[in-house]
Amino acid sequence: MAKGLSDTKKKERRLGYFLVAPSLILILVIAIWPVIQSFYFSLFDYKLSVPSKSGVHLSYNIDLEKYLNNVPFLITGIDKELSDAPPEAASQLKEIKENISSYDNQLKKNDKVKNNYEKVNDALMNYENPSSDVTFAKIDKSFGENFEKTFTSVQQNLQELQDQDMLANGDRLTGLANGAMESIVPPNFIGLKHYKNDLTSKRMWHSLLNTGVFTVVSVAFELVLGMAIAVLINKAFIGRGLVRASILIPWAIPTAVSALMWKFLYDGQNGIVAKYLSDLHIIDSMSVLLTTQFGAMSAVILTDVWKTTPYMALLLLAGLQTIPDSLYEAASIDGASKWKQFTSITLPLIKSSILVALLFRTLDAFRVFDLIFVLTGGGPANSTETISILAYTAMFKQSNFGEGSALAVIVFICVAIISTFYIKFLGSDLLGDGAKK
Repeated sequence: MAKGLSDTKKKERRLGYFLVAPSLILILVIAIWPVIQSFYFSLFDYKLSVPSKSGVHLSYNIDLEKYLNNVPFLITGIDKELSDAPPEAASQLKEIKENISSYDNQLKKNDKVKNNYEKVNDALMNYENPSSDVTFAKIDKSFGENFEKTFTSVQQNLQELQDQDMLANGDRLTGLANGAMESIVPPNFIGLKHYKNDLTSKRMWHSLLNTGVFTVVSVAFELVLGMAIAVLINKAFIGRGLVRASILIPWAIPTAVSALMWKFLYDGQNGIVAKYLSDLHIIDSMSVLLTTQFGAMSAVILTDVWKTTPYMALLLLAGLQTIPDSLYEAASIDGASKWKQFTSITLPLIKSSILVALLFRTLDAFRVFDLIFVLTGGGPANSTETISILAYTAMFKQSNFGEGSALAVIVFICVAIISTFYIKFLGSDLLGDGAKK
């Protein structure tokens, strides 16, 4: 009998895993895979603004267009210098030419390069732009290191001859040598360097502090106000449905729209909110809200509280609806005050709802981007710059995908820590009774 029950439980467990598997796969594809991809990009010096770093390179590459726009002219220039160069310079120029020609011949014979070499060379000879798919060619590590060694030596020797005034066109030759040197594209794998730089960056820690302040203060206000609103609209009164619908209007407005609206209300010349706060002597002048560090942070927090408090109230109201009225009636008969009923009945019974509401709002507030981006842009002087704004700046404004990806991974780690912290308490609360049984 016991064995039969055991087999039944195993079958149910397998069935449970089978039913959950599609959800796990979906989570992996939608949530985990982008993080893995971001982490991969963060291991590279990946910058779209720099052609040699505009991709992920684990091996050496050569930019054949840049190479052929410099090396043939460099060889021709050295030939011209040889006709008039003094004897002591001529021997060095011959050696430089032999090194360049030797490398060029090796490059032409390289199986990985020769086809692209010919195509790019033919395109340049016809004054055409070579296609991007043939411009770059992979080369072996030893070949790439030999390239760097060869042309570094060429650069140094030409620079020495120029310093000694032994070259008629020294500037041109050294410029061509520098251009040839830039045609090599070394691997841009840098490991965890981005994370090391971020963890020692004052700006990153400042943005993380801004994010923490915004999250803690706004969520705290939203919890208190949301609880008050939820308790109020949970009561039966005439027009309750209309009031509930009206309260949700701020939350229903798109964040970018509400941020732009409040930006006009905070305006230092015509903003009505700024004027009222100034008339009430809460702020010194109307311009304080968007031009000072404290004023700007207060402005974004006030806007976020106005917009998302209804969402918090809605989540808490769902918890209040589950409490039987008979509990309050019994407490009233026993002489318990309203505050006593709230602390002894309401709060304990909606603890799970509070934790869920706090989890959702904390994660949402920590990842805030659009509200601050539209309202203050992270200013003034980065005083409202959050970690998400910083990641956006690095990735899209500076085209530094490696740095931006590292910051995105840091955001993910912080969100995971916050989630673990909340779920630990939420899980113990929900499963505590079951665990005891």
